[in-house]
Amino acid sequence: MSNLSLPKDKIRVVLFENIHDSAVEYFHSRGYHNIERLTGALDGEALKDKIRDAHMVGIRSRTRLTRDVLESAEKLMAVGCFCIGTNQVDLDAAELLGIPVFNAPYSNTRSVAELVVAEAVMMMRDIPRRNWDTHEGGWNKAATGCHEVRGKTLGIVGYGHIGTQVSVLAESMGMSVRYFDIVEKLAIGNAQPCATLNELMAVADVVTLHVPDTADTRDMIRAPQIAAMKDGAYLINASRGKVVDIDALAEALTAGKLRGAAVDVFPKEPASLGDPFESPLRGMRNVLLTPHIGGSTEEAQMGIGREVAEKLVKYSDDGSTLGAVNFPEVALPQQASVTRFLHIHRNVPGVMSALNEVFSSHHINIRGQYLMTNPRVGYVVVDVEKDLKAGEGFRQALAAINGTLRFRFLN
Repeated sequence: MSNLSLPKDKIRVVLFENIHDSAVEYFHSRGYHNIERLTGALDGEALKDKIRDAHMVGIRSRTRLTRDVLESAEKLMAVGCFCIGTNQVDLDAAELLGIPVFNAPYSNTRSVAELVVAEAVMMMRDIPRRNWDTHEGGWNKAATGCHEVRGKTLGIVGYGHIGTQVSVLAESMGMSVRYFDIVEKLAIGNAQPCATLNELMAVADVVTLHVPDTADTRDMIRAPQIAAMKDGAYLINASRGKVVDIDALAEALTAGKLRGAAVDVFPKEPASLGDPFESPLRGMRNVLLTPHIGGSTEEAQMGIGREVAEKLVKYSDDGSTLGAVNFPEVALPQQASVTRFLHIHRNVPGVMSALNEVFSSHHINIRGQYLMTNPRVGYVVVDVEKDLKAGEGFRQALAAINGTLRFRFLN
């Protein structure tokens, strides 16, 4: 029938922002060869034009998929964010357009954790300042102000996948670890929880942040929280740029309240490689500034490329939505002598009854049925007899079901 899924060589995949070769290699290994790669991001009409006929789109952090952009891509069935964050996509709009969004929440965990621990060591040894001085011809060999991390206390704000990895690495170097999270978490090793954020700030020699970008975390580190820190402590932010009030941090560094900081993410970052980076932290000799590279290792990008490509292929091939951030998650068995039907609909009463009535009235035998909903969207997968034969009336009846967002059949 005409609305069976497209042959794989007809499914168009567009990848932006120099996504790793591992993604392309995985697509190729599963029979997807209609792939276009771009080294940078696009916006506006150029972005709309590029994805107008795309079935799957892969992006990193610079490409913005707004409601307007998503609505212009009528063939788009899935989005892959080849990174941890997904705030560059209008997730609500994608959900109500029936477009699941996938990401890679764990693949760069080790890369970020290693950078954080390395920055803690470098700051405790006064490396930012000593490096700058030496480049200018100085030769400051004094031990004053330089310390081992062994025996010092690391405070971790956000004890998730990255935070726990940092905890393990820090303990292996002899640090004492304290952590704070709004959700009760099982301690790793000898780490100890703090009851409040201010308690953690007061006991830590180094504070590192590992929280998502939410309404609750934006500007969570402001002047009062910095004031609660030990005099001469250090702050590391490799999480999200809007978590820290940069002006308050700059003031604390200038005043000597904090001895140093390492910042990898910023409230406002350059949109492209040619744009200048502006920050009140520029020029400070006791600050490590890096251009959002916490997860930018070849190992991490290789893992991210494969992980997200695999999720996109599984959704295209069998309808699996495991790992979708904006969509009901359904784990599905492989197809065996069946045609699989995917139906995405608004979560309103009566959809399943109407759907089953359409199948029944067209004398179609159902082999299996899988359903998952969230407050706004329902996702049902129906396996029917392989020799399914139905005409235009069948498709029209499916489209007419109240709340239908989109549907497709898989061979």
